[in-house]
This record gives sequence, structure tokens and C-alpha cells, in this order.
Amino acid sequence: MPKRNKRRIHSARFKFRVALEAAKGFRSINEIAAEHKLAPSQVTAWKKELLSEGSALFERKNAKNHEIDEEKERTDALERTLGRVVVEKEFLVKKCKELGIEP
Repeated sequence: MPKRNKRRIHSARFKFRVALEAAKGFRSINEIAAEHKLAPSQVTAWKKELLSEGSALFERKNAKNHEIDEEKERTDALERTLGRVVVEKEFLVKKCKELGIEP
């Protein structure tokens, strides 16, 4: 029975190092893959991910907090509006019953 290869789990640091080496372009993808015993397609995938998502490293740390705060303000405003509409509806239903009108 053939022995099945176990999947290797690589750390984020290792992936970054390999992807950075590939992005620098001093050596070919195949050379880097052979040195680290990886498939060239894996090295290429990590390189693409580094180049596309690398800008996230330099985003402001509080930018996400700012987005969360804006979303919370928007949610609060919607909740206030909804509460006001519910109170108005209850008031109108009560008045309709007092006047004998079908709500």
C-alpha cells in the first residue's frame, strides 16, 4: 500500500519569507520552490497574495476602528428612527380605535 504524503503546514513567517524572495526576483520561482521543497505554483500563489494584500500592512491601525464607529453611529440613527416610527404607529392605532376607524 503506498504511503500517503502528509500535508505540510507552513507558518506565516515562512510563507512571507518565500513570497518576498520570489517578489524580489533575484532567483526564479522554480529555484526558490526547489530549495524549499515546494511546488512552484504554491510559491507563485504566495507571491500574488503578498503583492495584492501587502498594502494592508501599512494601513492605519485605527482606520478599522473609525469604520466601526461610523457603522455604530449609522445603526444608532436607524434605531432611533425605527423607535420613533413605532411610537407614531402605536399612537395612530390608538386614535383610530378611539374614533372607531379600522386601523
